Amino acid sequence: MTVYTPLAFEKIAPGVWKAAAGCVRPEYSLLVNAGSVPSRALKSCSDMPFPFSTDCLFALPDGKTALSIPFDKNERLYGLGLNFSSISQNLHARELRTDHYGGSDNGRTHVPAPFYLSDRGYGIYIDTNARPTFYMGGAVRVGDPDASPEKNRGRDDDWSASPSGSYVEVTFEGGADIYIIAGASLTDVSARFNLLCGGGCLPPKWGLGMWHRVNIRYSADDVRREVEEFAAHDMPLDVIGLEPGWMSNSYPCTFDWDIERFPDPDAFTDELLAKGIRLNLWQNMYISQKSSIYRDILPHCGSHTVWCGAVPDYTLPEVEKIIINQAKRNRPRISGYKIDECDGYDNWLWPDHATFPSGISGGRMRQILALRVMRTYEKLYRESGRRTFGLVRASNAGGSRFPYCIYNDCYDFRQFMVGLASAGMCGTLWCPEIRDAKNGDEWVRRFRMSAFSPMLQLNGWANGAKPWMFPEVEDEVRNIIKLRRALVPYLYNAFADYAFKGIPPFRALCMDYGTMTAGATDGTLDHTRNPYNISELRDLTDQYMIGGCVMSAPAFPGASSRSVVFPGGRWYDFDTGELAGDNSRETLECPLDRSMLFVREGGMVPLIGDDGALHVRCFGDEGECTLYDDDGESYAYEDGAFALLRLSFKRENGVVRGEYTVEPHRGFETGYTKIVFE
Repeated sequence: MTVYTPLAFEKIAPGVWKAAAGCVRPEYSLLVNAGSVPSRALKSCSDMPFPFSTDCLFALPDGKTALSIPFDKNERLYGLGLNFSSISQNLHARELRTDHYGGSDNGRTHVPAPFYLSDRGYGIYIDTNARPTFYMGGAVRVGDPDASPEKNRGRDDDWSASPSGSYVEVTFEGGADIYIIAGASLTDVSARFNLLCGGGCLPPKWGLGMWHRVNIRYSADDVRREVEEFAAHDMPLDVIGLEPGWMSNSYPCTFDWDIERFPDPDAFTDELLAKGIRLNLWQNMYISQKSSIYRDILPHCGSHTVWCGAVPDYTLPEVEKIIINQAKRNRPRISGYKIDECDGYDNWLWPDHATFPSGISGGRMRQILALRVMRTYEKLYRESGRRTFGLVRASNAGGSRFPYCIYNDCYDFRQFMVGLASAGMCGTLWCPEIRDAKNGDEWVRRFRMSAFSPMLQLNGWANGAKPWMFPEVEDEVRNIIKLRRALVPYLYNAFADYAFKGIPPFRALCMDYGTMTAGATDGTLDHTRNPYNISELRDLTDQYMIGGCVMSAPAFPGASSRSVVFPGGRWYDFDTGELAGDNSRETLECPLDRSMLFVREGGMVPLIGDDGALHVRCFGDEGECTLYDDDGESYAYEDGAFALLRLSFKRENGVVRGEYTVEPHRGFETGYTKIVFE
């Protein structure tokens, strides 16, 4: 019989405990591979009690580690990476494996972060780059006194194929550090996890504008014409993304320009920069024999190829040096990258038994490849002194500090929303890009959801899509893009909270409002004691929070109305300022021109106006907030060059009276020279 031993936890920060299970090897740590160091802000968190009254156990059967973590059948579990069908993980079994999304939440995911959260106010993180298997309360031990009772399927109507036990059980190869993270809410637990991983990313301000990826075979002249068309249609544009055709060879890649299509890349890039447009380049990480770096990098590659290209061992400093030097020499003015195909399909990726020069196994390399590639490009941009923002196909625990959004080939509207909700539970950002639509209504709905996500991106790589492809809704699309750009001060502040406090900028509603409380856990709808169904709220995925006070409730294509839950007090319509709901559920009309954004009582939303002034829209009778600002592009903020704007307002006789002070640091005042309260 397997012998279990209590884990010996040591408190390492307020609300954070750590224990070693088995033989811990640094090269098997996700945090080590990501180069993540806990943020200093973790030490400043409020203290929390240890969340368990019984022991967490571990055993070492057959060279593996097995964990048993206490579980109550009445608690709700979340996390286990990026998911697209649902956010609840109760009674599921998941082997977490880096992979594309295949249509179901089965553990194969772009972000297989081995971290889960409970609405009892704690999270469990297992720092391993193995493929852990989680049994989320459904593994029942012999003699478990709290297990579901035996039922007779032939007679009992409540018989279940998924009885619950008293533990979450986990198995994985090798040893690992185990972390318990306690917090006052799911958001607090997630924030502490992100701080443990080094904090969240702070992208440059330009990265929060409008992105447009052009057709795969565009040339420099094609891009110039596209930019002119954007201007002719009065459509703001901040980033142009070049797809595989910018390279002399792709699938596998050379990382070298196609000089026929782009005869003078530096001049072309400077021309766009002069218009305020950055260039982002697509690439995958498999090196063609035609590449200028192939001969140098080949000795540092694995035993198998992908698309006939060599697979560099990105854990090696020699590989990092070759990639960075080639980018400096060949693409010095590029603002960022889209890193594709680092998630993997089994039929083209290397097998698990592949070997790499560093000695890491093929299976473990698959779990950390994206982390290592992002880490390489982070070093490139830090050396240049410029921040970047980009796209990546995979990530893992430890990746929150890298400035990349996850994307994939999924195009289901509801799954996009679940992705936004679940991303905040695993330390990542999810980007629901726009590609196509059946009609103008769907086109607007997709633009609106993408506009209220980490990145507004139209991806015309295959069909050459343009924002104005449905002329009957061109005005609505233009207004959405302009609203997104106006929201940059608010979004940037939300990302600052991500970077410095760990708070996910986009997150499920239950993370702020769904923690179980006495007397409101049975889900019974009652307009006095429980005015919204709290059991449903715990799994709600078609609404989500943006920053501290804004809630998005996207309308589905073809819908004329939708039900919206307004938890925890009074909420106001962003468009009109009128009361929309008060601790209630409302059915609201959703015409194409309605943003479907709602602001919490006392909320303040700063918008940058066409006049260059900061227009602070105020909701309710009084409120206050702190707005973060820096130069928006360099790393000077890390040396203390930033400003805090202390804003407050009161509404008297329908008139808003606002006040503000500016708190400069290291000589940085603020870029907002005129502030108007509305």
